[in-house]
Amino acid sequence: MGLLDIANHLINFTAPAAFVAIFTAFFARSALFGTARLPGFLRLAIYCFVASLIVLVVGLWFFGRDGKMASYAVMVLVCASVPWAMARGRRG
Repeated sequence: MGLLDIANHLINFTAPAAFVAIFTAFFARSALFGTARLPGFLRLAIYCFVASLIVLVVGLWFFGRDGKMASYAVMVLVCASVPWAMARGRRG
């Protein structure tokens, strides 16, 4: 496998995590009705991306292959839990 193939696989592996993280960071303030003090967009997107990527790596290890719907479902739940947990921790 060449360098371009490896880059293509890594991009395709991380793309769902990036999309869900950006979507979650964008809509987190409106979903929490503005009552929570969340960090900035970029920091929240990075936290969500890292959490989503960890879930995808664990799903790859557990199932032995990428692209299982169970991994994606858990990724969405974890990514949605990040701003919620951050908002609960900053209330005050």
